[in-house]
Amino acid sequence: MSGSASSVFFGISTIAYVLAMVLYIGYLAFRKKTIGVVATTVTIAGFLSQTLAILLRWKEFYDIGQMGWLRAVPLTNLYESLIFFVWCLILAYLVIEFKYKNRTFGAFITPVAALVLAFIDISGMSKNIQPLVPALQSNWLLAHVMMSFISYSMFAVSFSTGLMYLIVKTEKRNEPAYIFWTVMLSIFIIVLCAMGLDYLTFKFSVKSQEELIKGYLFKATFRNSSSAISLLSWAVSAALTFVIWRFGGALRKIITGFNISAETLDEITYKSIAMGFPIFTLGGLIFGAIWADQAWGKYWTWDPKETWSLITWFFYAFYLHSRLMRGWRGKKVAMVAVLGFVAVIFTYLGVNLLLSGLHSYGSQ
Repeated sequence: MSGSASSVFFGISTIAYVLAMVLYIGYLAFRKKTIGVVATTVTIAGFLSQTLAILLRWKEFYDIGQMGWLRAVPLTNLYESLIFFVWCLILAYLVIEFKYKNRTFGAFITPVAALVLAFIDISGMSKNIQPLVPALQSNWLLAHVMMSFISYSMFAVSFSTGLMYLIVKTEKRNEPAYIFWTVMLSIFIIVLCAMGLDYLTFKFSVKSQEELIKGYLFKATFRNSSSAISLLSWAVSAALTFVIWRFGGALRKIITGFNISAETLDEITYKSIAMGFPIFTLGGLIFGAIWADQAWGKYWTWDPKETWSLITWFFYAFYLHSRLMRGWRGKKVAMVAVLGFVAVIFTYLGVNLLLSGLHSYGSQ
């Protein structure tokens, strides 16, 4: 069944976050304090609405399953875990905004939340409350999944601030760090637009989310049956990347105009990873292995999700080792932070939707 009461508040929070993204970008572009205040207010309202929605869904799940409060935590399928990720990300953002008294971050962090929410709608994934399968009926579910997504939200913050750091610290168009961030930002925008075209083209012609993702993802653009449309998609993407590369300096001037220092961005990137890494190590890997042993009889099976989780762990271990032991600072580690979150995205979405394995619950 669907949790109708919680759905209303989830809907309100979705609208609020998308509106907040527009307002924060507007604040970045026009430098009007009023726009910034409204953006923060809308974000807080969305966060409160989402918090209430999660609590209501928890209660609805408890009423259906009758398995106790810990096993009724709404983190059992792709939809619920993405919603929790967004909640953690917005909470982390609000803490940063009030601590550093700077709203510039909102233009880079809220689009990540908006992209996740857009993905939920585009993919057509099930939002129903479903009974837990036997493998998920464990108290380790709460610790493993919740800690994993708390760490993912920390890594999302480090991705945003790491990208901002590279924008602020690079001036010459031919330097590797400048090319790197322009390409990463371009990919982020291109994927969002391509998913939007998929939604407009195929949303009403598919029967399930799995069919949509595996059969229609990027079919309106890069994977189109028409080679002309496919080539055009690549050409437009290349043109957009060139425009961002050519005029990236303007974005640098806008960000620096808000009195945000590169040192502050570097500090937030480091602190986010320093907090997220041990949580991910304990909750994502160690607790996950214990849970796997209880559910499947083995601590580690080299399942695609486990393998990519380990790859993600190595990215952030390398970041901390490079910074703390080798004294790396600045652009090098900022690029590692950005690439680490790309690994996070594939660990979660890529594995669930493109590969098969014990963790593939993307079709639920």
